[in-house]
Amino acid sequence: MPTAEPDEGIPADWKPRARNREQLLELVELLPNEPGVYVMRDRKGRIVYVGKARRLRARVRQYFNGHDNRLFVPALSKLLGDIESVVTSNDKEAMLLENNLIKRHQPRFNVKLRDDKQYLVLRLDTRAAWPKLEVVRNIAQDGAQYYGPYHSASSARHTLRVVNRHFKLRTCSDFVLDHRKRPCLQYQIDRCPAPCVYEVDAQLYADQVRDVGLFLAGRHSELVSGLEQRMQTAADALDFEKAARARDQLRAIETTLQRQDVVGTGELDQDVVGVYREGGNVEFVVMHVRQGKLMGTQRYSEKGMELPDAEVLSSFLSAYYDEAPIVPDELLLPLALAEDDAEPLAEWLSERRGKKVPVKVPARGDRKKLVLLAERNAASNFATRRSKRDDGEAALTALRKRLRLSRLPRRMECYDVSHIQGSDPVASMVVFVDGEPDKASYRQFKIKGSGGELSQGQRQNDDFASMQEVLERRLRRALEHDDWALPDLMVIDGGKGQLNRVIATMQDLGIALGDEGVDLVSLAKERRFAVRATKQGLERLREGAAADLGADPDATPGKALADYVVQTADDSEDPGEVRPERVFVPGARDAIALPHGSSELYLMTRLRDEAHRFAIAHHRKRRGKSSLVSVLDGIPGIGPATKRALIKHFGSVKAIKAASVEQLCEVKGVGAKLAEAILSSMR
Repeated sequence: MPTAEPDEGIPADWKPRARNREQLLELVELLPNEPGVYVMRDRKGRIVYVGKARRLRARVRQYFNGHDNRLFVPALSKLLGDIESVVTSNDKEAMLLENNLIKRHQPRFNVKLRDDKQYLVLRLDTRAAWPKLEVVRNIAQDGAQYYGPYHSASSARHTLRVVNRHFKLRTCSDFVLDHRKRPCLQYQIDRCPAPCVYEVDAQLYADQVRDVGLFLAGRHSELVSGLEQRMQTAADALDFEKAARARDQLRAIETTLQRQDVVGTGELDQDVVGVYREGGNVEFVVMHVRQGKLMGTQRYSEKGMELPDAEVLSSFLSAYYDEAPIVPDELLLPLALAEDDAEPLAEWLSERRGKKVPVKVPARGDRKKLVLLAERNAASNFATRRSKRDDGEAALTALRKRLRLSRLPRRMECYDVSHIQGSDPVASMVVFVDGEPDKASYRQFKIKGSGGELSQGQRQNDDFASMQEVLERRLRRALEHDDWALPDLMVIDGGKGQLNRVIATMQDLGIALGDEGVDLVSLAKERRFAVRATKQGLERLREGAAADLGADPDATPGKALADYVVQTADDSEDPGEVRPERVFVPGARDAIALPHGSSELYLMTRLRDEAHRFAIAHHRKRRGKSSLVSVLDGIPGIGPATKRALIKHFGSVKAIKAASVEQLCEVKGVGAKLAEAILSSMR
């Protein structure tokens, strides 16, 4: 396998080494099991994906053993012509190389996050003889210090004006500095010491440059302390002009601080990342917090992403800090990265910063509040920038293709049943039109038949019968009433059993599936499984039956060992296997797994969860009403007002039962005849 960086473009003599799945698997087994980068080329030689891994062979093998459910993975066997590798010394080098290759080749399937505009930054080159502060758009690796970014040009230029007014650095270009013969207007208005013409104290100018750096970096406490000391020293020496200059600088800083809200505590420089996503559409926000004060934010967005959240965030952080002007003291994230990504990222950031940079996922306290604030900003930005119409159209189109529907599912209905051990069973119907809830069309059902009136011995769930009853009632109304027209897609919460019952109901009513009727699917929730060995399997393991695993702990057991292992449903946090959301369609033997993070999965789970929420709300309401029923409700002549008056007077039903006729007659609206009827009914 190649162990050098891939050539630019397509090599002239390049030929595909694999033309089918078997040949690709052979290439995978030749990969080294070391840290590095893998490069996937299609059969024309174009680079389509670049990834990093702590163990190359184990990672790439996952693409072909069914453990990776990203959208493009199933197409790899038909697409790829070669898999190359680049071995690195460690994980950090692999991360840097991956980022460089992605920027250079722009692979088709890689994350390429771009912000909506090019932000302004302030550049200060402290290596120059007479440094100046200037506004630029591009950050170069030239050794200069960059501050920002600023969300608007007015914000950046306002900061520049404050610096020029109170810290008095030169503003002219290097050419003008070298060729000017007399001072400019900036010198006349006391905003520049004119090093172009006059002798200037280099140490004093360097102190001003240092103060500018502290001011822009948000280290205001350190800057204020130094200026106060400088002002006091100048005043003691009767150098009132110098003291006045330090005083004016202090006032400028105080004015700046008054406009900034304190969002955190401590003396740390922090970057706080917020993430919000709906399916494949992702919004990022990076908040720059300096010594507890929010200095600015950056927004990034990306569409069509179907990678897991942790991988999306890792790719974003690698790209962002590759060009970020400042690495903070601490990085706060909303979710944990994979171990293969977290350690190299922290090591790389620490190297750039010059000291350790912790990467944290806070669970409580002030840091958690900052992360929540960043996530709210990301959600707000997503809402203001998104096009619901375009996003909904794209999700519906992807869903139709994925589930092989007969039409675009513009109107979708989802049903769910709710009860507690068979009591007060209800069902819900929610409606989405063009991917958005249409709450005016929501409906609620009371279960009346065998699915609802369960006997004490049948109180285990009979959700099949309940769902069959609800769908039969809904479909009959579609046949009898024009305002109950059938939707484009009906979604049942459940598995293959629920789907088959509904199909039978539709057949009995003469309602066709597909092109001539309505599309129907069922959505099964994610399930987790723990792999447990049987007693016989444990004996085989002790005898060394796992020898076929070799020295590679990431390898999967062979068929012989699999015969002695069983899978059981498990609710533990660290299961052996996660079975993702699955969709069952009529006529298909196997379920369709929706890719994690995809727009179609987001749409389907949102529809299912809304049906679940609506059913539970109806069930709670009905259960609440039934719990308020008392023996007084069955007595002729007692209405709601009289019942409230009795309860208010006596305090409880038990006290009413123990009262005499005379005591009952003391209640307004209760006469002797009604009092006798109350006591007779309650005894």
